[in-house]
Amino acid sequence: MSAASTAESADFRGPLDITRAATVVLDAESTVIGWSPAASELLGYGPSDALGRPLTTFLSVRPAGGTLPAEASGAAGPGPGPPSLVGNEIHVARTRDGRELLVATATCPLPGAAGASGPGTPDRILVAAEVEALLHWESRIALLQGLATQSPVGLAIYDTDLRLSWSNTAYEREMGQPLAAFRGKRAEELYGAGSFVTPGYPHTLAGVMRQVLDTGEPVLDLHFRGQPPSDPGRDHLWSCAYYRLEDAHGHALGVCEDAFDITDRYRVQERLTLLVEAGRRIGTVLDVATTAEEIADVAVPDFAATVRVDVTRAAVTGETAAVGSPADMTLLRVAERSAPGSGTPDPGLPASGPTETGRPDTGPTGSGPTATARGPGGPGGPRQPYPPVDYPPGSPQNRSLSSGGLVLDEGTLVVPLRTGGGILGLVTFDRSEGLDTSGRTPGPDRATTFDNGEVALADELAARAAVCIDNARRYTRERTASLALQRQLLPHHLPPQSAVETAYRYLPADDVTGVGGDWFDVIPLSGTRVGLVVGDVVGHGLQAAATMGRLRTSVRAFAQLDMAPDELLTRLDDLVGQPAEDRSDACGGAVETYDVTTGATCLYAVYDPVSRRCVMARAGHLPPAIVGPGGEVSFPDLPAGPPLGLGGLPFESMEIDLPVGSLLALFTDGLVEARDHDIGRGLDTLGQVLGDRSASLEELCDRAVSELVPGGTSADDTALLLVRTRALGADRVADWELTAEPVSVGRARELATGQLEAWGLEELVFATQLVVSELVTNAVRYAGGPLGLRLIRDRTLVCEVADTGHTSPHLRHSAADDEGGRGLFIVAQLVQRWGTRYTPTGKTIWTEQALPPAEAG
Repeated sequence: MSAASTAESADFRGPLDITRAATVVLDAESTVIGWSPAASELLGYGPSDALGRPLTTFLSVRPAGGTLPAEASGAAGPGPGPPSLVGNEIHVARTRDGRELLVATATCPLPGAAGASGPGTPDRILVAAEVEALLHWESRIALLQGLATQSPVGLAIYDTDLRLSWSNTAYEREMGQPLAAFRGKRAEELYGAGSFVTPGYPHTLAGVMRQVLDTGEPVLDLHFRGQPPSDPGRDHLWSCAYYRLEDAHGHALGVCEDAFDITDRYRVQERLTLLVEAGRRIGTVLDVATTAEEIADVAVPDFAATVRVDVTRAAVTGETAAVGSPADMTLLRVAERSAPGSGTPDPGLPASGPTETGRPDTGPTGSGPTATARGPGGPGGPRQPYPPVDYPPGSPQNRSLSSGGLVLDEGTLVVPLRTGGGILGLVTFDRSEGLDTSGRTPGPDRATTFDNGEVALADELAARAAVCIDNARRYTRERTASLALQRQLLPHHLPPQSAVETAYRYLPADDVTGVGGDWFDVIPLSGTRVGLVVGDVVGHGLQAAATMGRLRTSVRAFAQLDMAPDELLTRLDDLVGQPAEDRSDACGGAVETYDVTTGATCLYAVYDPVSRRCVMARAGHLPPAIVGPGGEVSFPDLPAGPPLGLGGLPFESMEIDLPVGSLLALFTDGLVEARDHDIGRGLDTLGQVLGDRSASLEELCDRAVSELVPGGTSADDTALLLVRTRALGADRVADWELTAEPVSVGRARELATGQLEAWGLEELVFATQLVVSELVTNAVRYAGGPLGLRLIRDRTLVCEVADTGHTSPHLRHSAADDEGGRGLFIVAQLVQRWGTRYTPTGKTIWTEQALPPAEAG
């Protein structure tokens, strides 16, 4: 049987009620003189079997043990009605078929029987019922008693005029007075301007109860907000249910209301929801201003009417968290939010004033931090100034800075943003400046002051925000350092070269991924040649930038040794793949390193403007793009060497003829690879851009970046180096072949002198004769022939002597009595630079001399 049917069939008269219990009339000697049909049904004896027999025939003489409470008799209270039953006991009854049955009994003396006692004269009435049925009925009565006196659920009955007619004890506690004081009042007189907040139902109590009376349909789980008389001025929230009460004929008697105060539960849930929302929305990007705006957005209007976030200048610029007195801390207002219709300008906030240093500029052409901050929209949005704030000594904010703890001042709560031993700023939650748009304090039981639970919640919100702001501060510091390091390590300008015309673009990664490790370089080499390099280090941030700097420096050092491209990459691969335990500092100690250099790529090429040939090799890098004089674009199939750091695999060089005016493009994958298209599409677009022969190199750079990197930012660094080749004409190069004989020394001087006079460089004749004499003498003495002599007139005068030897001369200190060893020392004093370049057939000793001022200009 369902609970509903059980309730409908409930009989509140009780099993021992005389109208339904087994009834036996006894005389003074306990002889049965009356036997009811219910007694026959209970024990199985008919009246003819029972009348005239003693009661002990049917019931045990002594009680079976225990007594029943007086209310179990079902007796009526004071007033008209049957006499009260007394002596409630439990007996063992014997049925006609021999079974034993536990029954509860009660005895009722008959009025006037005492004066007419005797056999056959009615003396008392005994009623009996099964104990099990009585206990079941008692549980129902106990339930009703509990609902009326002990239940925390408020129960109330309103009549058809919607006036209160009955309530339980819990309801009286909400009213703060006994039922007699408010019986007969309407709901709106009890709760004032309360309203239902559940959508789809009338907002007023009267409207909901009238709907239940009219339709008969119960309404469950409605949320009602109002102010009970026992707690005026504070909103409470109840979970309510309403159903119609009817008589036996289905006529409406009124409406029953069940209401449970869920204010505390709602506030706990509200706080938990706010914390979950804070975890989801605070710290979405590594930006101090955006994080501050996020905590303000989360807290307004559900937690406070106005929220202000002030951070220290150190937090904005990425410096260490501030430690010291408030006077030592410069606070900047980075976020402020107010609910509609609330909030006033902070008296501690000046209307205008000098701005403090904001977030560092991350643009590709920026030169350092700027006095600006991110505006609405977070990173990438317009920049606005951070206004400084100065709180007076007695203000809650100043007290919070001084103590480093929370300060509660009526409707204002100030919570410091703490990290480690320092303070990053303050969050001010304010409820004293206004109410929400409905004219009520936001949320149920939301007063204009903060209770202990809300103070703890504010502290937790500030702690989460402090972690995110500290992460943003650390990121700002690392990014600033990375950008500064990158700008220092990358070429600030490329010196003009006779061999090539150059143009370049470098774009750092976007604000999300940070600075990367792409680099490029143009390296002047001996013999007017030029080294071209582009590389990419896996990863982003300070480590990648530092690794890039070391690789660039290593490439420059190896290039100055005139290594072939494949040999240079082999040396670089050995350096990158060197085990960490083999690396040591200048004092011989182990160096702790966090390089992520495995997978770094590099492309190195050497172009000779005399031979118009280019030798190149690559280590896992994309091949260059070559555009011929006619505009045809190709990507040469260079041998694909492994990325740097893998070790054990060879690199191969390829030599390519480049006619005068050819265009060579070296780039990193950030230029041609993106999330919305594959690398093949990027290469095709780059080829189309570079195929325009009428455009200058600068125009081509701009066009390539515009086409391939929209907006100027991408998920990876982008480096592009464009090189247009030139050639040195025959009138600027002179070379001769000599025999490895002493007579060749004089012949070399004559040839050099004649060529210098032809070029009008008579001022350099004497020094050049000494250089040529010394270099050719050394070649004749220590190396084999044939010998080669070459003079190149470029931005300097280049003198080269080639031989078949593989040993390089070196400077040494000669003693006073030594007969030789001073020639190379003298040469080094006469020239700007000198060095040795190895070739497949031997080596070349070269020198460079400055041209006379008139010629150099």
